[in-house]
Amino acid sequence: MTITYKRDEPVNLDQFIALYHSCTLGARRPLDDRAIAAQMQQHGNLQITAWDNDLLVGISRSLTDFGYVCYLADLAIRDSHQKMGIGLELIQLTRAALGPRAMIVLLAAPQAVDYYPKIGFTRHESAWILKAGEPLTAPNKNN
Repeated sequence: MTITYKRDEPVNLDQFIALYHSCTLGARRPLDDRAIAAQMQQHGNLQITAWDNDLLVGISRSLTDFGYVCYLADLAIRDSHQKMGIGLELIQLTRAALGPRAMIVLLAAPQAVDYYPKIGFTRHESAWILKAGEPLTAPNKNN
């Protein structure tokens, strides 16, 4: 099997959605809403894909300024193609596309939390999330 990698290759929305459904990441993305899935695909500004012939088998989807930081929003690999080094290669190619001082930041999926330290990532304890619809409140003046 030969895997080919492509930067910013156009991906059909159905291929994109099928890839996410083929791995655990699909359960945590709003793929039932094609408009949101299309926005996810269109507005990431760095996308590296992995292909097994015409089959999309992996994606690294990022938002970055290319100089300081790259937020790796999604690293999705088909279950059938995991443990082949595809994820590592996608991250290496993402990193190669960035400036020499840019760092990669990500939020690990629960199933992948043990993977990232094995490949060199450092855990950071101060990540915060404000989900859509949750209120933003003023801090208590006594705190």
